[in-house]
Amino acid sequence: MGLIRCKNGHLFSEKKHGSICPYCNVAVKKNSNPEEDPQGKYSDLVYLNDLEVLKPVTGWLVCLEGPSHGRDYRIIAEKNFVGRSGDMEIRIIGDDTVCLRNHAIIVYDPEKNRTMLLPGDAQGLVYVMDDEGDNWDAVFEPHLLEAGDRIKIGQSIFIFVPLCGENDGFVFNWKENG
Repeated sequence: MGLIRCKNGHLFSEKKHGSICPYCNVAVKKNSNPEEDPQGKYSDLVYLNDLEVLKPVTGWLVCLEGPSHGRDYRIIAEKNFVGRSGDMEIRIIGDDTVCLRNHAIIVYDPEKNRTMLLPGDAQGLVYVMDDEGDNWDAVFEPHLLEAGDRIKIGQSIFIFVPLCGENDGFVFNWKENG
């Protein structure tokens, strides 16, 4: 497995994204068998909706400071493991102070319609900015995330942007709206 290119020219990691382009949601069929399609009538490309159910986004982490500043990371329902490894749901590249696996866990609970930050089982600590905005507090137990919370993982700083949950009187969840 390595880098593959979709029909629209996007180059992406097959290890991280499988055969589905993360930019245009087009799946690339590798190894098409000429015996199955001798006249070449079928396209090598299949759209995502034909392959699998997309897990809807429930919020985002946006990197404010660090090697990935400006990049957003999708948060989906249930557990999102954070680390540098390709098998993490939220993969932070470029910050070697982020643990390879399970530095932190971000959990969206669809039953309670809320997002929690948990410490991972790796050696590194995860921090949230206190209410006054002048100190970082280490997370040792589940912490309820609210819109605009600042999170420090390694040397990178993120802001939490929720879609699901109750945010300033706006309530949304996929269970009732999707």
